Amino acid sequence: QLQASGGGSVQAGGSLRLSCAASGVPFSRSNVGWFRQAPGKEREFVTAVRPGGRTYFADSVKGRFTISSDDIKNTVYLEMNVLKPEDTAVYYCAARNSLRVGYRYAVVGDYDYWGQGTEVTVSS
Repeated sequence: QLQASGGGSVQAGGSLRLSCAASGVPFSRSNVGWFRQAPGKEREFVTAVRPGGRTYFADSVKGRFTISSDDIKNTVYLEMNVLKPEDTAVYYCAARNSLRVGYRYAVVGDYDYWGQGTEVTVSS
């Protein structure tokens, strides 16, 4: 089970840190991703991290967002800086057993576990 938290309302240029805490899903053996879904749009990839630390980012967030993991707390963090109004969305974390082959980090269907989402609103 995944629990996303940390969303809120900020002004453009501000920062937020989202957390994704897991129970029963060991992040040390999982590929973990963050996705977001804006009103009226499809869910889209934001960032992902593999065990060992390899990371991936959507072009729209490169240089502004970072992803990190704390295996002791079994939590993954999404640090979002220089937020823009177009970052407004519900953010979801997701996980997949890293031993499974064929992982496509940006594909929604490649993840087995999803959190409930946390809402981020960026005002101009």
